[in-house]
Amino acid sequence: MAYRLADQLTQRYGADVVVLMTRDQHRSGRDFTELSRVRLVIVDRVDEKALLQAEIQEASGIALTVQDDVGNIHIALQARDLLPNLRVVVRMYNTHLGQAIERLLGDCRVLSDAEIAAPALVATALGEVAATPVTVAGRTLIVAKRNDVPERDIVCGLADTSTLGDPRLLPAGESDLVLAEARSAEAVELINTVRVPGPAPKHRWWRLRAARAMVRALVSRKLGIAFITVILTLLVSGALLAFANESIGGWDGFYLTLVNAFGGPQEHADFSRFEQVLQILIGIAGLAVVPLVTALIVEGMVNARIAVTQGKLVQPLVDHVVVVGLGGVGTRVIRLLSDRGMRVVAIDNNPQARGVPLANELGIPVIVGDASRETTLRSAGVDRCRALMAVASTDVINLEAALHGRNLQPSLRVLVRLFDGDLSRRVRTAFNLKFTRSVSYVAAPAFAEALMDRDVIGTISVERRVLLLAQIVVAPGSRLAGKKVSDADEAGEARVIALTELGEPRPMWNPAEHREIQARDLLTVVCTRDGLSRLIRRAAAPQPVA
Repeated sequence: MAYRLADQLTQRYGADVVVLMTRDQHRSGRDFTELSRVRLVIVDRVDEKALLQAEIQEASGIALTVQDDVGNIHIALQARDLLPNLRVVVRMYNTHLGQAIERLLGDCRVLSDAEIAAPALVATALGEVAATPVTVAGRTLIVAKRNDVPERDIVCGLADTSTLGDPRLLPAGESDLVLAEARSAEAVELINTVRVPGPAPKHRWWRLRAARAMVRALVSRKLGIAFITVILTLLVSGALLAFANESIGGWDGFYLTLVNAFGGPQEHADFSRFEQVLQILIGIAGLAVVPLVTALIVEGMVNARIAVTQGKLVQPLVDHVVVVGLGGVGTRVIRLLSDRGMRVVAIDNNPQARGVPLANELGIPVIVGDASRETTLRSAGVDRCRALMAVASTDVINLEAALHGRNLQPSLRVLVRLFDGDLSRRVRTAFNLKFTRSVSYVAAPAFAEALMDRDVIGTISVERRVLLLAQIVVAPGSRLAGKKVSDADEAGEARVIALTELGEPRPMWNPAEHREIQARDLLTVVCTRDGLSRLIRRAAAPQPVA
């Protein structure tokens, strides 16, 4: 998050950035020296002395991006003591605590990258549109597909995703992804978060699949193979013994097999050499049956006790969602899926991960293991799940889990969380993993806009790109004052969806293109990050001439 934010501030806003980090963070973090206009300050401990070393007294704002709520609050309080009017942006997982912090610290914004990105990740994994509602001037706006909402509810087109490659944002022509007002029954249904999936299929193979999954959960694969091998040896040897001797019938062959297996080989002078070899083979296999059966019983009881304790011994799931990683993002994801009534199985290699207590509270099975191993994914039922969401904090684990999941189910819908944009593009091409997302890429614009003190209402994720909902006040004497609404609109960059005149309580939605923009009008726009920067410069008051 710190790297993405520094890149946003330097490249898009032309700001000078000072990155303050400890030596441990520097050893394990990204290389900030590759970013222009960034100065790196490395200290033993981030405190008031370190803030002064980073020249905080000359700063216009500070962003605290460490994944430590208490630590960020402590640094925010220290910064507020040094500069009472400093703009503070805090990254916090606990948003309820964050709301109280905002009120107490004054000029402060508290944001959660997991909360911003989780709805878009869930919608992508389920093949839906992230219909997270945004309230603007008393109206609830959502993102939807054009065919899912009535034409009268559509506010503006957002993107054309029907073409190959990256989507075209804010095109001049038709868009299949739109911004709509949630007033019709169809639109309200899109934001209804309680969607109970259909019952599990009850075809004739369901019981067999359930029994097989239960056996796999209780018995290890190696022990099962050994037991099946011994049983097959007894059956084949007994059948050959019955067919080799015409005087031995079917029942006599079955009887002799059991007697030789559990009582030891019995002497039969009338047996040929081949029949005697079969008799000895049956006896040897019989010696292995008893310890194998004992081992199966003991292992089954132990695994069953562990499974009951961890909540795994349940009916095998079908059409569920497997979530890899129970960090901040994974925790938000399983809560959203649970709220929608989806069946979920979670995987994490840390039994003390942040999301484990929530998963236990929601009754979600948690498999503690390495998600990059195929056996772990099999135990989670990836071969029969609806979608796999690899949202761990490590790109390697997410990529390995995605590839193994595809091997288990070639048509599986996989969402992969990847930080590196170049790696994401190559993965989509080489491995046919179309849905790759970066949490920091989605959330960084909101942090940057908050740090620059811009009134961004919300963010809209379109694949790996982001659109912003913002409000801009047109200053007297600005280049935008006196222009038409069509002059503010720019294909691919910005679209004016509402205009509020000074003193008017309600905005004018979808203003006419020839409508003249007056000074002190409030424009509500949907735009890209570059488009917002251009509009702000055009709406700003002229600089005095020296």
